[in-house]
Amino acid sequence: MPHLQLTLTFSCAGYEWPLPRKLCAIWIYLDVLFSTASIMHLCAISLDRYIAIRNPIHHSRFNSRTKAFAKIIAVWTISVGISMPIPVFGLQDDSKVFKKDNFKKDICLLADENFVLVGSFVAFFIPLTIMVVTYFLTIKSLQKEAMLCVNDIGPKTKFASFSFLPQSSLSSEKLFQRSLNRDAGTSGRRTMQSISNEQKASKVLGIVFFLFVVMWCPFFITNVMAVICKESCKEEVIGGLLNVFVWIGYLSSAVNPLVYTLFNKTYRSAFSRYIQCRYKEEKKPFQLILVNTIPALAYDSSQLQLAQMKSLKKEAKMMAKDYSTVTIGTHRLDGTSKGSLGPGNEKVSGV
Repeated sequence: MPHLQLTLTFSCAGYEWPLPRKLCAIWIYLDVLFSTASIMHLCAISLDRYIAIRNPIHHSRFNSRTKAFAKIIAVWTISVGISMPIPVFGLQDDSKVFKKDNFKKDICLLADENFVLVGSFVAFFIPLTIMVVTYFLTIKSLQKEAMLCVNDIGPKTKFASFSFLPQSSLSSEKLFQRSLNRDAGTSGRRTMQSISNEQKASKVLGIVFFLFVVMWCPFFITNVMAVICKESCKEEVIGGLLNVFVWIGYLSSAVNPLVYTLFNKTYRSAFSRYIQCRYKEEKKPFQLILVNTIPALAYDSSQLQLAQMKSLKKEAKMMAKDYSTVTIGTHRLDGTSKGSLGPGNEKVSGV
């Protein structure tokens, strides 16, 4: 960032402002703007993930590229609103952005104590509180959903099914029954897989939030202490600590991409594509697999609507004409039956 290069320049010059005085307010404004935007983005991510886990249906309706741009614009608008008073008042009165040190040098820093206190709480401590609360609520919600999902998976779910198969394909019927039994229990496992993915993503965000707290807390705590104990604290010590802690805070923005790249496969692949200037993800072509070894039609009655059931009955009548023997589930219609086709013999089990 340009403001970081400028910070390094006048840090090497003994922190004396080397440029025109009017640019000091602009530099502080950019410094506060970019730092606040970084913090607000993390806060927005934390809120967005909590809403997505707490109310996934509502979140999916508003999860689009347009809505994502709207969220980003909202974050930058808040950041600009927080940092805008600096150039507004600093350009009118440069005493708010300049302070003389013991060697009578003009040091470019935010000298307005009221703004230091208010800005520290609005730009850091309030977003930090929101991030911590929403993160723990997210973890709690994921644990609750995981427990509910484990309880639901207990007995395997079976659905009522109708299979129309020729008698000669009894092995195919068994194969289909195994397939249906496997598919019947996958809904819970898919839910568990989704929860597992959310937990992994939450762990990555937890690492990011932890690094954020560790790297930014020292600066903002020292910044507030410089105002509260300005008479009892040594100004030289506070100034030296602020100069060190602000660079640690800057490094947090450089660490975040490394954390995402190391722990998130999706981000890693997207980052790789962006480095190669491939901004659109390549979509894999659909593959259509035809299985001709099983000449059967299997239907899951739990997924059939009324119109489909009528069509199914018509197909059953046509197949009864074509085949001399038709197997319906475990019942035969060739004049003999293994049992009466009643509710007691129907292969139907509820969840």
